[in-house]
Amino acid sequence: MRPRKSGYLFIAPYALLLAVAGIYPVGYALDLALTSLRAQFSGTRNFVRSFQDPEFLPAFLHVGLFLAIWLTALVVLVVGLSLILHSLDRRISAAFRFVFYLPAALAGAASVMLWLFMLEPGVSPWTFVLHWLGYNTLGDSLASGNLPVVFAVIAFWSGAGSWIVVMYGALATIPPGVLEAARLDGAGPWRTALRIKLPLIKRWVAYMLIGAFAAGTQLFAEPQLVSEATGGILNQTWSPNQLAYFLSFQLDNFNYAAAIAVDLLAIALISATVILLRTGLFRVSD
Repeated sequence: MRPRKSGYLFIAPYALLLAVAGIYPVGYALDLALTSLRAQFSGTRNFVRSFQDPEFLPAFLHVGLFLAIWLTALVVLVVGLSLILHSLDRRISAAFRFVFYLPAALAGAASVMLWLFMLEPGVSPWTFVLHWLGYNTLGDSLASGNLPVVFAVIAFWSGAGSWIVVMYGALATIPPGVLEAARLDGAGPWRTALRIKLPLIKRWVAYMLIGAFAAGTQLFAEPQLVSEATGGILNQTWSPNQLAYFLSFQLDNFNYAAAIAVDLLAIALISATVILLRTGLFRVSD
């Protein structure tokens, strides 16, 4: 079946925006990464130097641990909550989806400030929990080992509601006849969710993983705001994006920072490709 020409008209604005705001900046960053401060071609020197930087590996390990916690929470809790909401009465489900979505209305900076308040013993309404965990100051709550969990909680709290709406929309596309047939075959809610609904929304789960992974690798606002709001409890190179920002605007080494940005892009593209190949997200059935 030949695609209609009108389809190209629909994707033309996005293609133009992608070229201007996506492809061109990537090309510019790659050009910077392959040149020296004197605008001379340096090959892979900046990339080799980035791997040798003592701040490079810890920054990527921090974000890797954050992503492991965050993506696991998204898959387990978002998909689980979406399946539960889909089994409830439509009005009740709509009310819960609205409540879950509310945190997404807050700007990222506002979410960080709210959680700084929540993690401050003596001020937080959960002070008794913080004391039970042995945290008596904000510095205790934001200890280095706690930061991946803290940032994962902030990201989940502010972003999970949006993905629940997406997952619920995917579940709403399942033909009612399929669910009715499962009921007639004796499948209960638990088996229907695991054997019928979950396989049918597998591609949407893959889409969520790609989007969340891409956003997570760009972690910057949360650690940067925590560092500034707490007077330096957190160092300025905790995440790769922070490291690139520090190199660019503190050390004026844009070429070195561009190499780190390209490293992040390569990791995101490779991970997205693996997910696409394993899930067949864009596979068209005959």
